[in-house]
Amino acid sequence: MTLDIVQMVLVTVLAAATPLILAGIGELVAERSGVLNLGVEGMMIFGAAVSFAVAVQTGSTFLGALGGAGAGLLLAALFGILTVGLAANQVASGLSLTILGLGLSGLVGASYVGMKRDPAPHLSLPGLTDLPGLGRLVFGQDAFVYTAVALVAAVSWFLWRTRAGLTLRAIGDDHVATHALGLKVRKVRFLSVLFGGACAGLGGAYLALAYTPFWSPGMTAGRGWIALALVVFASWRPLRVAAGALLFGGATVLQLHAQAAGLGLPGQLLSALPYLATILALVLLSLGQRHGGSLAPASLGRVFTPSR
Repeated sequence: MTLDIVQMVLVTVLAAATPLILAGIGELVAERSGVLNLGVEGMMIFGAAVSFAVAVQTGSTFLGALGGAGAGLLLAALFGILTVGLAANQVASGLSLTILGLGLSGLVGASYVGMKRDPAPHLSLPGLTDLPGLGRLVFGQDAFVYTAVALVAAVSWFLWRTRAGLTLRAIGDDHVATHALGLKVRKVRFLSVLFGGACAGLGGAYLALAYTPFWSPGMTAGRGWIALALVVFASWRPLRVAAGALLFGGATVLQLHAQAAGLGLPGQLLSALPYLATILALVLLSLGQRHGGSLAPASLGRVFTPSR
């Protein structure tokens, strides 16, 4: 196997992992603040529809990406008002948000079904992008990929190296004590939910503008639920979320090669392989770390009785 083939496989794996990294990192921040948002799938699919519509109408991938992030932000704001502001049930509100996002995406994208456009442009640096082995992988990605990598690093630094990150984690661990100390629990949680929504919408925008540059109903294919699983089984750690997303990408590439090889297995089983492999690996990882204690924000155990 040549270096170019290895590079091609790695590029494909990273491309498949990027929407999960974007959505997962946003959900991680929300859950670290003590809010469980099960509406990630709805925000992703609505972001995908809006981003594609905006990009087609304006001819700008950048504006399309902003539109997708804004769509996720809008749904997240609704979720935040219900759960953080009005203390509604987080689980019921999140599931309703997914249903709402699916419906709105069908409405927005009705006129764009099957329509295609040029994918998001990739970085091209003469002398670097053409380097054998790692040139295209490191210096030839689109802006979404670099944004996902930057978010992983930035969120890791924010949560464990800044006072604001410590405050957010403290609120997730014990909102009663932090409220007694005078910290703005509602504000921090609402902003965390908004950040998670924008990231989920951006993940959906990546699917419609770069990964498969066309609009199709249901194109997220359950990636929002996988992102939720990644956050939980990765013990709310950004680097582990990224590792789990890359595992999903690797399983996706393996599934595609298995179908091309004609192994005789049902296509539905092969299509489910990335999801099964990701869940199984992360469950085993979670079980292996159980003796080290749970890193889950304590407030997530009280999602059925949200605090004010």
